[in-house]
Amino acid sequence: MSLLTVGTVAFDKLESPFGKTDKILGGAATYIGMASSLLGVKTGVVSVVGGDFPQEYIDLLESKNIDLAGVEIVKDGKTFFWEGKYHNDLNTRDTLTTELNVLETFNPVVPQHWKTPEVLMLGNLHPMVQQGVLDQLDQRPNLVVLDTMNFWMDIAWDDLMSVIKNVDVISINDEEARQMSGEYSLVKAAKKIMTLGPKTVIIKKGEHGALLFQNEQVFFAPALPLEDVFDPTGAGDTFAGGFSGYLAKTKDYSFENMKRAIVYGSALASVTCEKFGTESLANLAEDTLNERLNRFKELMRFEIEF
Repeated sequence: MSLLTVGTVAFDKLESPFGKTDKILGGAATYIGMASSLLGVKTGVVSVVGGDFPQEYIDLLESKNIDLAGVEIVKDGKTFFWEGKYHNDLNTRDTLTTELNVLETFNPVVPQHWKTPEVLMLGNLHPMVQQGVLDQLDQRPNLVVLDTMNFWMDIAWDDLMSVIKNVDVISINDEEARQMSGEYSLVKAAKKIMTLGPKTVIIKKGEHGALLFQNEQVFFAPALPLEDVFDPTGAGDTFAGGFSGYLAKTKDYSFENMKRAIVYGSALASVTCEKFGTESLANLAEDTLNERLNRFKELMRFEIEF
């Protein structure tokens, strides 16, 4: 069982109604990799950082059995940096600073020993970077999952449409699904997106859960109600890592097993939200994850007579 992901390994600076941070570890590939590795999946990351990226972060990621052979270190460059401030409802945020730095000229290089992954998770990056990783593989993975956002729809639509043709699953939020499809109904949106290439569409709805579509089949998983939410920054990427990691672990890519993968992803995402950055994921114990999964089972179980 192996999963390769491409995405950002970055610095984040965050502020929410519950506090703020200086520069901390962030980035899509960071959250995806940590979530996947927590499920015991052999996980590799393709990304780029600058010479300012601290050894302690490298040690942390490697301590989680994440293979960083595909992470380029540009000694005289600076690591991608994002700064944001969340509003009181934590569903909206303002981007205060975005510094692409070494990401601006990033050319992904897949290490030789990662050219046959079982699952490929294309984290949120320019579509041509995502396609560049796909093109370097020796064979098509059993499953290719893509995450994207409205930014790429705005500036790289043709490139995005090109890479979407080559993926099995796309993961986007409800706003992005409506923009991509031109449909307000999420059911109609998913059907239209499936005509672009992916057989499966995941539509994330933040604190309101996630929808899974495949052919005429639909599944909904709620988000776990939390007493305290400090930082939702990496929740979507953690969800993607949990979803793809569970499928890599079980080697079962059926719709029924994707239902379970959605719940695993949602459980891990709920953990991420409870602390700033990767702190919760870094310290997550197996029994804590199992307790979350049991709470999901109770949340979704019911009996009815008719």
